[in-house]
Amino acid sequence: MADDDKDIHAQIEALVEEEHALRNATEHTEEQRARLRSIEEERDQLWDLVRQRDAKRQYGEDPDEAQARPEPQVENYLQ
Repeated sequence: MADDDKDIHAQIEALVEEEHALRNATEHTEEQRARLRSIEEERDQLWDLVRQRDAKRQYGEDPDEAQARPEPQVENYLQ
């Protein structure tokens, strides 16, 4: 796995940890709910970027050419 891929996966793991911590809270403030939505959106974008990089690599293209796509475009992708 390339360093960039490791960085992306590390970002995803950090978001998942933060999400779990927020979800385990007994009460959720509006700020916490907004942060959860933000985490989900960012995580979706990162997973999409991982998939793009993998596809480019598979077809002999440069994975560094992959770009994060707007959240509405990747929303509700299956993980």
